[in-house]
Amino acid sequence: MKSSVPVRESESPLASDTRSVVFVVDDDVSIRESLELLIRSAGWQPELFASAQAFLERPRAFAPSCLVLDVSLPDLNGLDLQARIADRVDMPVIFITGHGNVPLTVRAMKGGAIEFLTKPFQSDVLLNAIGQALERSRAVLAQEAKIRALREPHALLTRRENEVMALVVAGRLNKQVAGELGISEITVKAHRRKMMRKMNARSLPDLVNMAARLQPAPAPKG
Repeated sequence: MKSSVPVRESESPLASDTRSVVFVVDDDVSIRESLELLIRSAGWQPELFASAQAFLERPRAFAPSCLVLDVSLPDLNGLDLQARIADRVDMPVIFITGHGNVPLTVRAMKGGAIEFLTKPFQSDVLLNAIGQALERSRAVLAQEAKIRALREPHALLTRRENEVMALVVAGRLNKQVAGELGISEITVKAHRRKMMRKMNARSLPDLVNMAARLQPAPAPKG
């Protein structure tokens, strides 16, 4: 039988945010009820699930969130669920388990988990982990919003404006861009002005930074 999670009154270690969602996936109803009270007491919004499948059926949340996940589940186990949702980088995972060991911990952390707690654990330890996870979630969502704000104007560039932008951020002078594209320098300047205006770039360094953020993240090694 799974150990109960101790719940005691404790000040939230980080500022609470009523918009933040803390998902809990655990098949033990007593654990879910204890965590629900703890999470609400910290000012966050809990959402509880008894199985991995039930969680997967829930539409993806686009708000600061994290997942408190039990390792042992009746259908899909916690580690497999973690792998299934690996693309949700805006939702950090905190593992809880009654039977932790080194291989499990290593696998979970390699999969991107930010914490691996063995039951029973102190409530303030979990609250700290949740607070840090939500901070990370907010940072990821903010970065994604900035990238979306760049992609929208970038999608409005013409093919030629895209070509000019690529060469300009690569350090080519207008004369060099003209030579590579087979157009006049005056035409390059015209495309460059339109491109800078559409991208709302104030300067060349500003444009270079935008281009860097538009690049896809490199694939992880290993």
